[in-house]
Amino acid sequence: MAIKCIARLRSRRVVQDQLQTPNEVEAEGGCCWANLPQELLWEVLLRIEESESIWPQRKHVVACAGVCRSWRFIIQQIVKLPQLSGKLTFPISVKQPGPKDSLLQCFIKRNRSTQTYYLYLGLTNSLSDGGKFLLAARKCRRPTCTDYIISLLAEDFSKGTNTYAGRLRSNFLGTKFTVFDGQSPQAGAKMGKSRSSRLANLRQVSPSSNYPMAHISYELNMLGSRGPRRMQCNMNTIPATSIAPGGLDPTTQAELNPYQSTPTSFLSKSASMENSVSDQKNGGLVLINKAPRWHEQLQCWCLNFHGRVTIASVKNFQLVASPENGPAGPEHEKIILQFGKVGKDLFTMDYRYPISVFQAFAICLSSFETRIACE
Repeated sequence: MAIKCIARLRSRRVVQDQLQTPNEVEAEGGCCWANLPQELLWEVLLRIEESESIWPQRKHVVACAGVCRSWRFIIQQIVKLPQLSGKLTFPISVKQPGPKDSLLQCFIKRNRSTQTYYLYLGLTNSLSDGGKFLLAARKCRRPTCTDYIISLLAEDFSKGTNTYAGRLRSNFLGTKFTVFDGQSPQAGAKMGKSRSSRLANLRQVSPSSNYPMAHISYELNMLGSRGPRRMQCNMNTIPATSIAPGGLDPTTQAELNPYQSTPTSFLSKSASMENSVSDQKNGGLVLINKAPRWHEQLQCWCLNFHGRVTIASVKNFQLVASPENGPAGPEHEKIILQFGKVGKDLFTMDYRYPISVFQAFAICLSSFETRIACE
């Protein structure tokens, strides 16, 4: 009943805002619902957030943030970061690190005819539930490279819109990739000073901008031997210390300390794709694929996906943190990202802290690119 009431309040507020001038709305504190007792409003919104914990019911929490400024401020305090809650609520969540305690289960659907890939958040253990749409990517072939344009909408892949999230670009051979973020690395600190703006979308930065945030490389197979691909991901904006006990990545630090002015970029945004060794020396997080084991009975390479992957494919992989910066510890055994095939055009993608769903999706897109030199 409370949810229906809030929905009516929000729709009524939209009508009122259309009839009032901006000065009149500002004089009233944003809307007529802004003057409700804070203690009562806090309790109501807290109960809504706790009860609407999964999608599609989670949309009511988003609706509450759109009622007025005071409601949005309280929702900001109640809704926790994905790494703490394990929940994706607002569009900005796709750029925030995933949960620390478990893998967040997602799946990717491929449309071969349009060369489009759709990422969904899994709502149940079954992949037939439809899921909650998160991101989409469209493949664009060019004479010297291939681009994957990543968007917040399923049908809009224009770089000139606010739905542009970033892109993935490969070299001519398809052995090296760069992940570009449509949001400036310095925008995190700026957004922290105006936290209400983060809940709508990433409108503070020019949608057509591109900032390198990760580099992916596949090892060349010069001998032509059959076996799993070897890949390495250099996360330019994530320090290696983020996976240590109590470690935080710069993005999370900016979120927890919204008024600090420290940029969220850990390394220079002009880092080269060939600087993987220097990335490790500078303390950047490096992900490598977990080595599979040869199964004598099945006569194939095997990885334990715990039931999340059912079809053998050269595209399947699991990524862990590289221990080359020091001695290997328990944190280097945790699967940070796993990707695998479960149908002709259906794949699972599970990720966790310290990478975001946007970064995980971009890494998985690189696995779709055909590269004869690596197989």
